[in-house]
Amino acid sequence: MKINENTKLVSGKVVLVPYEKKHVLKYHEWMKSEELQQLTASEPLTLEEEYSMQESWRNDDNKCTFIVLDKKRYDHTEASEIDSMVGDVNLFFNDEVDKSTAEIEIMIADPSARGQGIGKEALFCMMVYGFEELSVRCYTAKIGYDNHTSATMFTKIGFKEIQKSDVFRETTYELRVTDDVIAGILQGSQLYKEERYEKR
Repeated sequence: MKINENTKLVSGKVVLVPYEKKHVLKYHEWMKSEELQQLTASEPLTLEEEYSMQESWRNDDNKCTFIVLDKKRYDHTEASEIDSMVGDVNLFFNDEVDKSTAEIEIMIADPSARGQGIGKEALFCMMVYGFEELSVRCYTAKIGYDNHTSATMFTKIGFKEIQKSDVFRETTYELRVTDDVIAGILQGSQLYKEERYEKR
């Protein structure tokens, strides 16, 4: 999705930036992990395929992706975006008729960044952005049976279980979004703001 190519989302713990070609190599290294492949239901790709995927997602109006940066690393060291990368967050608009519903997905790939609230805050930022800029009014999330950490996080936020698939071994959760829900999310995502992304 090109709509976010000049957008940066900033809060207390994270900076979200558009998924650019310069991020692909590190992303590709992450996705060699069998654990991440299992948690994200992904197949391993070659580096060339990963570059093609990044470009196709950028041009696909049904996908919105941000790379998650650890704000502490990014702000308080000389770390580049690449050094500060810890994961990604995505929206998928799978319903061709109802564009107010989006599937949301979060991945914190760097083990050292887990358990610090980074994933939750990145999720909050994406949910606010989707609500305010993309008119999303209902979020769904598909979480594997074995991904207990994500299931716990989503249910604590307010997502409700609506479907199970034993074939795919995943549970679908849903959260309908109102102004009150967004107000609550904004309280949870410290100092949320949207800025212009300057490419380096």
